Amino acid sequence: MKPTSTIGSCLCGAVRVEARLPSKWVAHCHCTYCRRAHGAPFVTWAGFPAENVTIDDPKSLLHWYESSQGAKRGSCANCGSPMLFASDRWPGEMHVARALLDDSLDKQPAAHVFYETHVSWLEVKDDLPKKNSVS
Repeated sequence: MKPTSTIGSCLCGAVRVEARLPSKWVAHCHCTYCRRAHGAPFVTWAGFPAENVTIDDPKSLLHWYESSQGAKRGSCANCGSPMLFASDRWPGEMHVARALLDDSLDKQPAAHVFYETHVSWLEVKDDLPKKNSVS
């Protein structure tokens, strides 16, 4: 039987996320904002319809930060784990950091996006498309 959802959490486990499948897409983002927010050369995101994402935050630790106009990032105020992204650019979507999801997904990463801002010190050797935007 195929899974119908995927579950994940922040590092301390205080904030949990459940996303009902199917996902809309999975991609590696190389934009400067994602790199800085996660302290990583790129971030793999899974996109879901926002109504398919349930956030379990009994201690109200999920903190939203407006990282740029019309875009916000959700992280755990206790452990600092960056977890979520939502933007006016993609209305009705919630992006969940793929590395936080414990289960397998219905999709593998399909592209590298915002590749024009990738770090020069990491060579990406896969065959995925390298797009300079998300369109």
